[in-house]
Amino acid sequence: MIRKIAFLAVLVSSPAFADRLLEGRVTVVRDVDTIVVAGTPVRLNGLDGPEASTWVGREARAFMIHLVRGETVTCQLNGERSYDRWVGNCFLDGQDIAAIAVTNGHALDCQRYSGGRYRGLETPAARSRIQRAGYC
Repeated sequence: MIRKIAFLAVLVSSPAFADRLLEGRVTVVRDVDTIVVAGTPVRLNGLDGPEASTWVGREARAFMIHLVRGETVTCQLNGERSYDRWVGNCFLDGQDIAAIAVTNGHALDCQRYSGGRYRGLETPAARSRIQRAGYC
């Protein structure tokens, strides 16, 4: 039994899981940058969302709940992990969910991880009310 668990741990963390496609229904929205797709927690790559414990964070989470909860999304996972979450870009009807959140003023670009992909979508209002994470 221990060998099977060790084998699975190596398999799941191996490069074979890089660029894996995940498709399924969003069952949980933890916050604006973390959703659970078909039981798999996914950290939206390159998205800098406000902390869920803040008023702005609760507003951003509510936006994301309205946008994706119960919907079927497709995520391109990059093989990296962040705590218990796989990291990737997720799409709803072909549209990048992170880009939608940034465009609507509920998150910022995290250039360190996005390469600046969402920077031009940031709203002035979001820049003034969301504190950019130091790691971005």
